[in-house]
Amino acid sequence: MNVNDLDNYEEATPSGSFSPEALVEAKETDAPSSVSDNGFGKKTGDGTLKTATRFPEITKRFEEEPHEFFHDRDYYKTVLGEEGEIAQRVHDIFQKYLTTKDPKDRSAYRQQFILPFWDFLSKLARKAAGKTAWPKKFLLRFGILHPAIIKAEDRDFFGKLIVENELNLPVYYLDEWLKAVGTGVIRPSANDETKVATSNTNTKLQLLQERLKGKFDGTLSLLKSKEHERTELEGALKNKVNAVFEHTPAGDGGVSSNYIDEQRRGLTESLELIKQVFKTDREYAILLREYYQAQAELNALQKKIDEERASVQVNLGAIDAEFGIVRQMSKMSIGRQGNHFPILISEYLHSGHLNIGTRESVITMLSRIESIDTEVFYRYYKSKMNRIAPLIILVPTYGETGFCWEPFDRYNRATSPGRIVIPMYPRNLFVTVLGAVADLRWQVAKEKAAHYWMEEGLTGRYFQCFQKQKLKGDIKEYFISDYILWMTKEADGVQKLSKEVRGIFWRYMPFAQEVKERLKKRNFVYQELYQRDLNRAMSDGY
Repeated sequence: MNVNDLDNYEEATPSGSFSPEALVEAKETDAPSSVSDNGFGKKTGDGTLKTATRFPEITKRFEEEPHEFFHDRDYYKTVLGEEGEIAQRVHDIFQKYLTTKDPKDRSAYRQQFILPFWDFLSKLARKAAGKTAWPKKFLLRFGILHPAIIKAEDRDFFGKLIVENELNLPVYYLDEWLKAVGTGVIRPSANDETKVATSNTNTKLQLLQERLKGKFDGTLSLLKSKEHERTELEGALKNKVNAVFEHTPAGDGGVSSNYIDEQRRGLTESLELIKQVFKTDREYAILLREYYQAQAELNALQKKIDEERASVQVNLGAIDAEFGIVRQMSKMSIGRQGNHFPILISEYLHSGHLNIGTRESVITMLSRIESIDTEVFYRYYKSKMNRIAPLIILVPTYGETGFCWEPFDRYNRATSPGRIVIPMYPRNLFVTVLGAVADLRWQVAKEKAAHYWMEEGLTGRYFQCFQKQKLKGDIKEYFISDYILWMTKEADGVQKLSKEVRGIFWRYMPFAQEVKERLKKRNFVYQELYQRDLNRAMSDGY
């Protein structure tokens, strides 16, 4: 394709009309100083067993000096340049779509545009892991094919967004995600229809690392539990022994009395406690050796992974497979009746900038969720609660549905992060993020309960309530809808759920303590639930 033959479009007039004129010669535009060309850049964490207790409050949402790419007249040509015949086809249909005045023709061209564009995008996806022009990355990241078809205020908004993952959190734009998969930083997503590529050394090492990480975390959890047990025994022994040294005076001769019955019992019990301390310490020593061994194996593997990444070869097969999965994710986020047009146009943005799913906005929503549902990302494993933040993929679609793609890795069910998908352009971002989080909660609880999911825990209690109410349809959809009400209404004291569902959620998905304290003062319903907590806390079965 000769890129000089492409048409350029002036900025849209208020009426939305466009006028074509000849393009000037394309040129590569270097990233400004405020934009690093590393795309993914820093080695971001995979979300496994984060030490943080929740997602942070966002204090910086925009760059101090916005870039000018979306005001560059060569942006469109840079996106399509050097991409061959498929780029020419995309341009031809796109030009017809913009210039036709017949609504029927416009609708037809709109439909014709979708398949060639996805083929074009799959070609760009292969370049996500390497050095490529920022306009191409922005197309993958935001769906911005031509700045002229979005309003000036939207161009300014996107131009001010922070392009790097400065917070080092597991929230990824599409170009970052594809690069992480292609270079082995993140394991490819699982799919029943798509075989996960494992020929890349980094991918194999990543899978092995997840298994070793699960072994290490499990050993560490047991070690801490045993240490706690030993500490309690030592405390009890110390109290018994200290009591032996307490003597009361006997008469006026300056001598002390003999041991009282309680001290004699304490000495006898001390002998038994000493045996228990020795036994616990022997078990602790065994766990400590296993811990050192697991740590050494993990450190050795990490060193090997770092060496591999120093001379990393991009696995294009993994990127191709992952892009196919991402396309399925995009379709699912939109649904059959949604808007499947794959590029950003201002006329399809039906909400303000606060509802655009940027990295910072999504982190803000997740922080808000964790401030209400404090255990939302915690997983119970071998007597210990671990916070495991999920991996989050931001897809540039007009979808309304956020969802969980994987609850955890099949090789490390205990401590590996789940994966959730968030469409970037919904009408209500908070509800969309809530839906994804609810889906994650449901799937994790169901998978952990295995074939007892209809009988035990959160899913079992909810299933029994579902049957009791004789509801029809997908139980998970009911759960997600109820969870959204739980977080948006019930958390503010507005009763929207049934008494049974409210009781289940209060028990298995408890609000933060400060939320409970506030709600118990609102009315008798929440006061009664709060009292149940106190009663369970005093019983052995809590």
